[in-house]
Amino acid sequence: MGWRKQQDSGDALVKAAKAYIEAHSLEKFSLKKISETLYINGSYLLRQFKAHTGQTLLEYHNAVRCEKARELLRNTEMSVSEIGAAVGFVSSAHFSHVFRKITHCTPTAYRESCKGPDAH
Repeated sequence: MGWRKQQDSGDALVKAAKAYIEAHSLEKFSLKKISETLYINGSYLLRQFKAHTGQTLLEYHNAVRCEKARELLRNTEMSVSEIGAAVGFVSSAHFSHVFRKITHCTPTAYRESCKGPDAH
């Protein structure tokens, strides 16, 4: 019974961390800020998040940002650098690097792949 209670509290912690990250994804990543907001030790939070999701908090933060970027790439004519800034990256080079790492293609290639054959 004790293990199940720990599992449930870990799930709740991960859910709360995800909600915080989704609400604050445009801000600079800060483990201190997240852990203070959730009233939990940062190291414990990192371990629980990784154990429950298979990814780090920073990886999740970047994935949330890249999902927002994908939407902007599909639905706007904003430049890649404008999109990077809009989703919270300080430099377009860092944005492109993280986007490529997560999606396995550049932001420009992603945008091109979303255009249909009659897009022109």
